[in-house]
Amino acid sequence: MTTIAQIILAIALILSIILPFGYYLIGEKNRGRYKTALGVNAFFFFGTMLIAIAVMFTGASSVQAAAGSEGTLATGMGYIAAALVTGLSCIGGGIAVASAASAALGAISEDQSILGKSLIFVGLAEGVALYGLIISFMILGQL
Repeated sequence: MTTIAQIILAIALILSIILPFGYYLIGEKNRGRYKTALGVNAFFFFGTMLIAIAVMFTGASSVQAAAGSEGTLATGMGYIAAALVTGLSCIGGGIAVASAASAALGAISEDQSILGKSLIFVGLAEGVALYGLIISFMILGQL
């Protein structure tokens, strides 16, 4: 992929995010406008992905020729594993923080003395995401 194609692809991706939500945030906020902005965003995103796929498969395989035999299936699976570990642990940590923090805020509003105990539970929930990130660094270190 040439640098011009990469620049055009990056600009299209940025515009596919900025334009629909800018349109939504500027105007009157109602359900129809939100659906329109979401539809335009989905259209631009998937359109950009189709263009990226077309550009990716039309060019010569110069990347594989430059990389040589260094890229194996195990390396690719290692990158996928690191991405999955990071992503899923962050999603799980976010869900845990959402429930623990809302419960902690409700408990703190009732009794101010349990602030320390509630912060410990919220911190433990955030630790799940950090542990996943550490494991992904360990996986990437083995590649």
